[in-house]
Amino acid sequence: MSKLTTLNDLDVSGKRVLLRVDLNVPLEKNVVRDATRIDRVLPTVHELLDKNAAIIILSHLGRPKGTVVPEMSLEPVVSVLAEKVGRPVKFIQTDWRDFKALKAAKQLKPGEIAVLENTRFHPGEEKNQPAFVKRLMDLGDIYVNDAFSSAHRAHASTEGIAHFLPSAAGRAMEMELSALNKALHEPQHPLMAVVGGAKISTKLDLIGNLCRKVDVLIIGGAMANTFLAAQGYSIGKSLCEHELLETALDTLETAKKTNTQVILPLDVVVAEDFKPHAHSRTLHVGKVEDEEMILDIGPETLNELKNVFTTAKTIVWNGPFGAFELPPFDQGTNEAARIVAGLTKAGHLCSVAGGGDTVAALKNAGVVDDFTFVSTAGGAFLEWLEGKELPGVKVLETN
Repeated sequence: MSKLTTLNDLDVSGKRVLLRVDLNVPLEKNVVRDATRIDRVLPTVHELLDKNAAIIILSHLGRPKGTVVPEMSLEPVVSVLAEKVGRPVKFIQTDWRDFKALKAAKQLKPGEIAVLENTRFHPGEEKNQPAFVKRLMDLGDIYVNDAFSSAHRAHASTEGIAHFLPSAAGRAMEMELSALNKALHEPQHPLMAVVGGAKISTKLDLIGNLCRKVDVLIIGGAMANTFLAAQGYSIGKSLCEHELLETALDTLETAKKTNTQVILPLDVVVAEDFKPHAHSRTLHVGKVEDEEMILDIGPETLNELKNVFTTAKTIVWNGPFGAFELPPFDQGTNEAARIVAGLTKAGHLCSVAGGGDTVAALKNAGVVDDFTFVSTAGGAFLEWLEGKELPGVKVLETN
């Protein structure tokens, strides 16, 4: 039986703590547009400061692919972090080919914070090269990983370093794993999953794993079109993976064998143009004209979802129901999200959501704070739902 090592298991007083976080935030003209990921790490930062640690922050931003890309520097993020922490934060500019990081780390005193430059500026980060791992481990005494969103990557700063220093999960990582375990491994039933998005091909493993775990599988977004087409419904020029029609039918057969109820759209909102406020109409599935595309679910489907949601005890959500970025085709996702949020606030169910598009859709609906837990992770959240082992988590577990 494995157990996650946490901050409760380490004495950090007077130590230099290498804290891996996710500061991969959206920037526009060097201005942070969304500080959610910064907010998530604050409890860990404050706790380490309260325990008299010196904090050396490691993170990546973007995909510089082992080269120095000035536009992907972490420097613009530092002032936001300092403001939120409420004390000065040093920024150490380095290309990781020099010894600036090591010099700065050795000079750091308990109660001080330094952010080192984008770890992906060095090719050894993503390749998990032993030489770069050694360079990182020399910076501190203890390693804490609070970046669940990068835990599916076996990189030097997310996995390699944990083999050589006393290591633990930070509070954000701990909270994320607790929520996911509660939702998928120790859920109250009925357990339901909402899976949306553009393509089945990117979520085959996810759907396969969920069919073995959930009582109800609700499929939305463009991937629902492939299931509808596989069943012989007309979908016009809607986005569809025609080469996966057999796969869709196999999935439905698997769900039948595992007694998993699958819910697909009953009615849809269609338009001939993929643009905001395009002329649209609502109709039953199968009545889509050749020049029309499905962009949202209709009111009959929403009513069905409401009835199903009210019977749930646990809901896991990944992906929107329609083209939520184009009004009015965001209505289906917005309404469905508000129904789940309302049931959550009333104490009727536990709701856990994650994935980039999902978080954006829930923000658009104004309900992010009303779900039980909303993960800021994309790929890691998806791989966890697929039942895959995450290297950045595995290395923090003890048997």
